[in-house]
Amino acid sequence: MESLISPSLIISLIFMAVGIFIIAKGVVIVRQSEVMVIERLGSFNRVLESGINIIIPFIEQARPITMIRYVKMGQDYHPVVSDEVRIDRRETVMDFPGQPVVTTDNVTVSINGALYYQIIDPRRAVYEVANMSQAVEVLAKTTLRSVVGKMELDKLFESRSEVNNAIQSEMEEPASKWGVKLTRVEVQDISMPEEVEEAMRLQMAAERKRRATVTEAEGEKAAAIAMAQGQRESAILNAQGDKESAILRAQGEQESIRLVLSAMGDSEDNKQAVIGYLLGQSYIKALPTMAKDGERVFVPYESSALLGSMGMFRELAGSPEDAARNLLRKDGLRGGMVGGSAAGA
Repeated sequence: MESLISPSLIISLIFMAVGIFIIAKGVVIVRQSEVMVIERLGSFNRVLESGINIIIPFIEQARPITMIRYVKMGQDYHPVVSDEVRIDRRETVMDFPGQPVVTTDNVTVSINGALYYQIIDPRRAVYEVANMSQAVEVLAKTTLRSVVGKMELDKLFESRSEVNNAIQSEMEEPASKWGVKLTRVEVQDISMPEEVEEAMRLQMAAERKRRATVTEAEGEKAAAIAMAQGQRESAILNAQGDKESAILRAQGEQESIRLVLSAMGDSEDNKQAVIGYLLGQSYIKALPTMAKDGERVFVPYESSALLGSMGMFRELAGSPEDAARNLLRKDGLRGGMVGGSAAGA
């Protein structure tokens, strides 16, 4: 009985299977945002972009790149190393564990940072450095120590953005040689020893107390200045009021003396009588005040003469106001008589 499958058919099926396998191995589909570095017989040939690409199986192969990623398990970070033939060109974050750093004031702190980078040139990332991700991580750690080591602890907390910018600017040049672009660097957590935290809390409490004391002193100073200014303005206004009052009193007394003299005449005896009368009035007004200041009151000898002159003045002509009033009445009658005689004539 002859075999249903001839040797030629078996060979044809074998060649067909090999051909399908070769075609399957030669067709490579690259996804969006990914590239593959292809080597031909061990040397660089080309970079496959996204889409359908054809390679020669067993002659052309993809060169893998070593990547290190950290996986956080509890409070610890565990590195995971993998060889990948498909290079991701998207922005990648590397969250490396905290690193001990010593500041200029000899304080050891642990800083946890995050690095964002992007592979721009896949060829350099594969051929210029043995382990690109590890090289970037070590560079970030050493740069972080260098930048933070030039700063004090208080300055470190106040200027995180400056630290991030300094780290990024120092890492750009060496990272560009590896075909990597650093987009940004972030300092996440800063851990300090417990005694340093306690000292900082005490310092903060003392600083707040000092600010409160300074604010209270400034408030008291401002209140004292405002009170002094108010007293000054009040004294100026009182002085101006006393000045104007004294001027008005002097003007009134001057007008009163002028009226009395004009009523009695400008002779020397009348002037002496008016002066004595005014001085007597001043003594009389001052007597109640003098009596309040003590039990005994000393009256000057000249005051008796003045008071006598005032009594004589009143007996002869009445008060100065009455004398002025009588004089004005007489002048009015005389004017009326003169007017009437003129009308009769």
